[in-house]
Amino acid sequence: MSSPATHSPSARGNAEALRNIWHPVAFVETLGEAPIPADLLGEPLVIWRDSTGTAKAMSDLCIHRGTALSLGRVEGDEIICAYHAWRFASDGRCTAIPQLADPTKVPAKARIATHHCQERYGLIWVSLDEPRWDLPEIPEFETDGWVLVNTGPYTWESDASRQLENFTDFGHFPWVHPGLLGDPERPVVPEHEVRTDGHVLHYEIIRPEAPNSDDFPVFNNEETEVPTRRSRYELHLPYTIALRLGWGGDDGMVYLFASQPCGPDTSRGYVVIGRNYNFEQPDSVLKDFEDVIFNQDQVVVESQRPERVPFDLADELHLKFDAVAVNYRRAMRANGLTTD
Repeated sequence: MSSPATHSPSARGNAEALRNIWHPVAFVETLGEAPIPADLLGEPLVIWRDSTGTAKAMSDLCIHRGTALSLGRVEGDEIICAYHAWRFASDGRCTAIPQLADPTKVPAKARIATHHCQERYGLIWVSLDEPRWDLPEIPEFETDGWVLVNTGPYTWESDASRQLENFTDFGHFPWVHPGLLGDPERPVVPEHEVRTDGHVLHYEIIRPEAPNSDDFPVFNNEETEVPTRRSRYELHLPYTIALRLGWGGDDGMVYLFASQPCGPDTSRGYVVIGRNYNFEQPDSVLKDFEDVIFNQDQVVVESQRPERVPFDLADELHLKFDAVAVNYRRAMRANGLTTD
């Protein structure tokens, strides 16, 4: 009896279509005066700031000998290759070749690809081609009274769809995160419906939640002995989720999760968390909590086969509580973000 294939024909995202999407590539705080490397959809990028502090994204391959420009340095509005000191402007043009008698006599071919780049919500986002959709609106992150904490990034040997589906999978909480996110004594997934509006999935759920642990008192769910979490999700195709959660009062949290598709089988998840309570609690408590959660998830998700989400619904067994995954896979196909 033959073993099942690890990569089914329907288990791939459409790499070409994904080029027109905003993807996170780094936290803003990691980009200083020196350039940094990033991988997106299998392409090496260099991220750097010009003289105005504006983030730029370009190919990380010098046109001369393919050296990583991220090894170089920035001067004013130019990035300089570490190998032969060729200089490139932010529009990708080579402006000077010091080995020439006249360094400004630059061949027209001497240029590198540039990409769309923006900073928002504490992240640097890149779209390799013209962006198809805007980033989600998260007004809480730009409003007084909310404190933001960055956690991650979390690099997994899995595709970005697997990482995203895990973030919004309700059935695994009691078993993978007992005592932290779920209660094994209350494993039933409550009824919930998914509404798809173009490239955005909307769904809400009121589900059982474990009481705060002594190590990680991060949720304001102390009002009842058997706490429940009220969660409202916006899933923005292909790999971004805005989650608003609360416990019936004014206190709440907002999670922004976005997965960077580094390559076909590697993803990097970024989490930005806003909350309007617990201002005195050190950021390290929430960071450590998310590290534990994502490390527990990583072991499970990296074991999944096929490594890439199979977008043909016949390839895996789906039950009613898998409504999010089912609608996500349908929406990915309907929006041309998969190949069959």
